[in-house]
Amino acid sequence: MLKIFDANRDRELLNDFISNLSIRTFNQGNDVAETVASIIENVKENGDKAVIEYTRKFDCPLYTEEDMQVKEEEISKAYDMIDRELLGVIRRAKSNIEKFHVSQVEKSWFSAGEDGTILGQMINPIEVVGVYVPGGTAPLISSVLMNIVPAKVAGVRKIIMATPPDKNGKVNPAILVAAREAGADEIYRIGGAQAIAAMAFGTGTVPKVDKIAGPGNIYVSTAKRLVYGYCDIDMFAGPSEITVIADETAKPEFVAADLLSQAEHDALASAILITVVPEMAEKVKKEVERQYLQLERKDIIKRALDEYGAIIIAENIEQAVFLANRIAPEHLELCVKEPFGLLGYIKNAGAVFLGNYSSEPAGDYYAGPSHVLPTTGTARFFSPLNVSDFLKKTSVISYSRQALHRDKDDIIRFAEAEKLSAHANAIRVRFGGSKDREEKFGKDKDSGGDENI
Repeated sequence: MLKIFDANRDRELLNDFISNLSIRTFNQGNDVAETVASIIENVKENGDKAVIEYTRKFDCPLYTEEDMQVKEEEISKAYDMIDRELLGVIRRAKSNIEKFHVSQVEKSWFSAGEDGTILGQMINPIEVVGVYVPGGTAPLISSVLMNIVPAKVAGVRKIIMATPPDKNGKVNPAILVAAREAGADEIYRIGGAQAIAAMAFGTGTVPKVDKIAGPGNIYVSTAKRLVYGYCDIDMFAGPSEITVIADETAKPEFVAADLLSQAEHDALASAILITVVPEMAEKVKKEVERQYLQLERKDIIKRALDEYGAIIIAENIEQAVFLANRIAPEHLELCVKEPFGLLGYIKNAGAVFLGNYSSEPAGDYYAGPSHVLPTTGTARFFSPLNVSDFLKKTSVISYSRQALHRDKDDIIRFAEAEKLSAHANAIRVRFGGSKDREEKFGKDKDSGGDENI
């Protein structure tokens, strides 16, 4: 299942493999984009009617307009349906996520100069945010918390959540409980590209949002790309991925388990080991093949590892770090003797896990940082979902007459260099007139030297 590359001998094959990682979500053909575009246009034009049509087709045949918004009664019943221990876990995880993100909150600031200039930045939360949570065979309870809690900490006024119903029109009760615990204001029983379109444009029932966050399949991801600009989105996320750098101190059974934990997400998921110890490569490969047989999602795991799984044998730790930075993985584990010593050399990763006991699932569920992370190499320029994603920054500029008089000639020269005479005139008129007036009558007395300030 796992291909083995020697970083020096198999350089060309390795280059092809790494290049393919960054484009694997875009190799799905034009059919997906065309289908999603037609769904978006239909929802944009026909609102609730289109949403009901698609939900009946893809999810629940007996779906009606009454089913769109989850009622308070159903959320209350969900609390009775879930295990008490799971409820405690949800609440403790929420607390960890909240504590981590509170430290990210930014404040407005202002700076006053002696000449009367005041410059600053106002920070305000986004008004309305939509969060998408997939349905399917694996209810992503953790995604509810990881998307909603940072928005709540940021102070977003209204948070709505969309998640698909099952064929009987039901939503997993743990999803509903997690949404209520995290702070969702409204929950809608809608899935797929139609849910993204409904939140982006609004319908008779679903409010229009300013930003959409949350994971999804290729149809959901494509829909988010297509509505970007009508509203904001969190990031262009792809399938899950993990890279592990391991030396002789790594535990092969631990590394194998963590690689498998990401491969079970999706057939497009990527799991890579980079090691400086050839013996470690063989041990991990054997462990993967042994543990794989005990797991439930074997078909998905095999497809992922066959296509996007690899073990890379590096010449030294410097080459291992170079390759990891080039891959720019969503999750990077440093299973080495001195992980903190290596941390400063890591430039591109969504989240870094240090040491043999910092297992990636701890970050997925519980540690605190959001598990919404950049994928497919976008950690080179994207950051994890955080409080700042739900805040808007507004610049503030206040000039006194004295301050503008000091800078006016420079501003006018800039405007004239760009051949924007109206810009220049907007400054001149504040000191006695336009350019034509100056040429005809000379400079106004009031626009002279500092004695007039």
